[in-house]
Amino acid sequence: MDIAREEVMRLYGNRLRLRVCGLCLIDEKLLMVRHRGIGPTDTFWCPPGGGPQYGETAYEALVREFHEETGLSIEVGELQFVNEFMQTPLHAMELFFDVQIVGGQLRQGFDPEMSADRQIITEVRLMTFDEIKSFPENEVHQLFRKCRSMDDVFHLKGYLKQ
Repeated sequence: MDIAREEVMRLYGNRLRLRVCGLCLIDEKLLMVRHRGIGPTDTFWCPPGGGPQYGETAYEALVREFHEETGLSIEVGELQFVNEFMQTPLHAMELFFDVQIVGGQLRQGFDPEMSADRQIITEVRLMTFDEIKSFPENEVHQLFRKCRSMDDVFHLKGYLKQ
C-alpha cells in the first residue's frame, strides 16, 4: 500500500466521519481539490472541505478547511444538501454549503493532520462542468453523477441517495 493510501486509511478509514464541503462558483467554474490515496486510480476530485474538530461548528470548520486546502477565506451560505459518501474504507456524512470568497489567494493547500511527505492534496483548480464530467466517474465526487449541468449542482437539495 502506498503512503497516501496508508494515510487515508489511518486517518479516515473504517469509521463514520462528518465532513463539511463548500460549493464555490467563480466565472461558471467550480473550485475543486484533487486528492491521491482515494479510489482505484489514486485520483479523486471533490469540492474543498473536511471534518469539524470537537467544539467547532460546521460553519467554523468549513472556513478553516477551505483556507487550509485552497488559501481562500470564505463566507458560508446556505446548506444545500447532505450526501452519504460510502467508498470502502471511507464512510462520511457530508454537508454541502454554498460559499463566497471574501479574501486570500488561490493556492494548493495542505492537510495539517498529515506530515509534509504524506500530503494527499495534489492540485486545486477551478473547473467547468464539462471538465469535471470529462474524468471517469470514479475520479470525481459522486454528486456529479446526479447532474447534467453546473446549475444542477446548485439545485441539489435534501439527502442524496446513492
